[in-house]
Amino acid sequence: MSAQQESPWGRVTEDGTVFVRTSEGERSVGQYPEGTPEEALKFFTDRYDALSFEVELLEKRIRSGALSPDEATQSVRTVRDQVQDANAVGDLEALLRRLDGTTEVIATQREARKAERAARVAESRTRKEAIVAEAEKLATSTDWRNGANRLRDLLEEWKALPRLDKSEDDALWRRFSTARTTYTRHRKAHFSAQHEKRQAAQVVKERLATEAESLATSTDWGATAGRFRDLMRDWKAAGPAPRDADEALWRRFRGAQDAFFGARDAANAELDKEFEANAEVKEKLLVEAEALVPVTDVEAAKRAFREIADKWDEAGKVPRDKIKPFESRMRKVEQAIRSVEDEQWKKSDPEKSARADDMVGKLEQAIADIEADLAAARTAQDARKVKDLEENLESRKAFLEMARRASQDFSG
Repeated sequence: MSAQQESPWGRVTEDGTVFVRTSEGERSVGQYPEGTPEEALKFFTDRYDALSFEVELLEKRIRSGALSPDEATQSVRTVRDQVQDANAVGDLEALLRRLDGTTEVIATQREARKAERAARVAESRTRKEAIVAEAEKLATSTDWRNGANRLRDLLEEWKALPRLDKSEDDALWRRFSTARTTYTRHRKAHFSAQHEKRQAAQVVKERLATEAESLATSTDWGATAGRFRDLMRDWKAAGPAPRDADEALWRRFRGAQDAFFGARDAANAELDKEFEANAEVKEKLLVEAEALVPVTDVEAAKRAFREIADKWDEAGKVPRDKIKPFESRMRKVEQAIRSVEDEQWKKSDPEKSARADDMVGKLEQAIADIEADLAAARTAQDARKVKDLEENLESRKAFLEMARRASQDFSG
């Protein structure tokens, strides 16, 4: 190597020694005796380019936020140490300035992350306080199914939230845990009590089913039907038994009930056939009774209805499905006769007749007084008073007409 090779940032001596220039002067970065000066200089400038690329890559990662502030600080320190004494030719001080320039970016990011964490912690505090409040409310509730599910959801949400200051986080957790424990204890006590009640209900229902089965073949229709009603009332009052036992006991109870009422219905159906003839008689009596309406002669209608009623009682029982319709038709006839009788009594009531006559007399006197006042107002040409008195007179005459009709009804 016979000639010396130079560049703005370094040079190569004849013996292949390569120097880099800095603000503090030159320093040797190594030797490259085997090649040309150009090759030697290129070897060490390539090293610089590699360092420059590493610095550029680090700058991008820092600006993008890919590194945490602590990671970025450590990486800058590591790369700076590499650049500080690098065996490379180039503007090493420029690389150091670029690395130093990341300090402000890292500081800004550190403050931003600090603010973000503070915001997350504040949000976590607010949410954890809400979770605790909801859990404490659930601890006093009796929503045994949804409450347990909700507390599980709240626990999962709690786990996903950032921790707070240790003392604050621990205090909130104790409240949350206490609420969950209280709810769980009450829930277990509730279901334990429910289990005891169901066991007691099973004992009662077994007794009821056994008694129902003993009554299934009874032919004492009235008394047994009443007893079955009592048994059903007791069954409902007993409450639920364990599900499987409850269903089996109900099948026994309902089966015995159906057997009894099925037999009773069959027996009643036979009786209904026997009562059909009685129904035909009563149907004819109903036709006779209904012919009395509308009533024109109350006394005659009363005598005829009494005779029909006597024959009605003698006719005997009718099929069950006809009892209510027949009795309803008879009652309508009886009510129609009684209504006409009551109306006649009202019209002949002496007290009401006297009151009607008294009302007619008072209205006639009032009309005479109004007519006298009206004549005086016309003479005085008091148009407003004339109008008022004319309206009053017309109204009184209308009342008088109604009172006279009422008086005629009572006197008639």
